[in-house]
Amino acid sequence: MSTMEIAALLVFIGVYVLIMSERIHRTIAAMVGASVILLLNIVPWEKLPEYLDLGTILLLAGMMTVVNIARDSGLFEYIAIKTAKLSKGSPLKVLLLFSVVTAFVSAFLDNVTTVLLLTPMLLYITRQMDVNPIPFLLSEVFASNIGGTATLIGDPPNIMIGSAAGLSFNDFLVNMAPIAFIDLIITVGIIYVAYRGAMKFHRERTNSIRRGIMSLNEEDAIKDRALFKKSIITIAAIIVAFFFHDRIGVEPAVIALAGASFLLLWSGASPEYALEKVEWATLFFFGSLFIIVGALVETGAIDQLAGWMLKHVHGEGGAVVAVTWFSALSSAIVDNIPFTATMIPLIKAMGSSLNTYPLWWALSLGACLGGNGTAIGASANVVVVGIAHREGIRITFGDFLKVGAIIMMTTVGAGSLFIWLRYVGL
Repeated sequence: MSTMEIAALLVFIGVYVLIMSERIHRTIAAMVGASVILLLNIVPWEKLPEYLDLGTILLLAGMMTVVNIARDSGLFEYIAIKTAKLSKGSPLKVLLLFSVVTAFVSAFLDNVTTVLLLTPMLLYITRQMDVNPIPFLLSEVFASNIGGTATLIGDPPNIMIGSAAGLSFNDFLVNMAPIAFIDLIITVGIIYVAYRGAMKFHRERTNSIRRGIMSLNEEDAIKDRALFKKSIITIAAIIVAFFFHDRIGVEPAVIALAGASFLLLWSGASPEYALEKVEWATLFFFGSLFIIVGALVETGAIDQLAGWMLKHVHGEGGAVVAVTWFSALSSAIVDNIPFTATMIPLIKAMGSSLNTYPLWWALSLGACLGGNGTAIGASANVVVVGIAHREGIRITFGDFLKVGAIIMMTTVGAGSLFIWLRYVGL
């Protein structure tokens, strides 16, 4: 190993240990690590744009701004009350309803956008119900990552895989949507079993909460009717544009920024106020993490590890299992976008001796669902944990890991079995 490769690995491991230990804030740990990478010139300055995923960062910034403006209209409280009344105050129904809605929306929209829109609503409902919000927030995170697995446009790795392998929207729908459906059921079941004590109330308390929920009037939640209508129109336009962004040739980040700019102009909201509430710590964490992972790609560490794994598999069945689990475990630690970019050429190279068609689904499964394993495994995880922290709800790395690891192992296991049986057989 070269000196640069050793340095990149040491920085990565050091930052990850600091994040897990929670001795210092994860953003500070990541920023220090990124600074060391740049000071040592492991990632040359001119190559920084290759690894600093501005698309993700600007998409986040734009949607955070839209959400901050829309929040003042009472839009999210309005939807939250509607949802809570539909569930009739039942914690289990709220858990199930929000998981299904999150997964469905994430199948068609970016996971981060989905959780940015739904998390304020979920927090409002849990406050009204006076329940521990953590199981509901965790279920939302897991459901967003599972839903993103179902379609070509649900998660960036799927877009990359579809482009590289020539796979269509319908290919993903047929192969990955059934897995996502099964995994969502498994996930809601595990969350309920893990937190069932927090979802059971004495009958008198249950009846009291139900009466309180049903007595709420969603119309009373609207604070500014004009802003309410403007927010709905803008968010709807952004979502429609996301659906057709590939046809109109506009990146999602540009759509989000354009939507934020338009709503700022149309609503007359103070930019200082709207931008002040953007999760800047989350954005800097992402940027710093991209640089640190970029150092592993730049020095060839990820290439070597993936190459070694692929050399030691035998047969199609072994390759499916290896690619699935290597992708899942790696994506729980490193960002799945550069990881997927590294794996694509390696899977293509295996085409001379193996049928790579099932391997693309194995890569999609592992890269998308591996993110459920840790609090930093996927963008949606980091965003929800950050919002929760701002609201005084502490979800530690260990808290997330206890449930996330089980969810990841179970859902990836079920998905890999599905792929193996379908394409390899007994």
